[in-house]
Amino acid sequence: AVQLRESGGGSVQAGGSLSLSCIISGLWMSDCGRGWYRQSPGKERELVSTIAKRGTTYYADSVKGRFTISHDDPSDTLYLQMNSLQADDTAVYYCAADPHGCSNDGRWTDPPLYWGQGTQVTVSS
Repeated sequence: AVQLRESGGGSVQAGGSLSLSCIISGLWMSDCGRGWYRQSPGKERELVSTIAKRGTTYYADSVKGRFTISHDDPSDTLYLQMNSLQADDTAVYYCAADPHGCSNDGRWTDPPLYWGQGTQVTVSS
């Protein structure tokens, strides 16, 4: 069975850092790779960052320069290092995999097939 198991998250003050991890099992890595979404109360789920099989990375404009995505191939573990966190970063963060499509710059053009359970990140100002 496919599993995406997240860890990390928590509460931090603005300007602080947090790191998320996601162990993926039972799933081959497609060309579109792995990614992170987030959802804040009252807002739609948004794509935060992706990393393609060939290593191309994508970041939403709101997190560029602050977040770093990485992937360990042998363990199929996905990471998201989040620095200079802001109150607007408060959300439930979801690990995701295997979207139907993606563009050459790494942005996912279709929803992923697989999701993690989500982990809460709270940034206080």
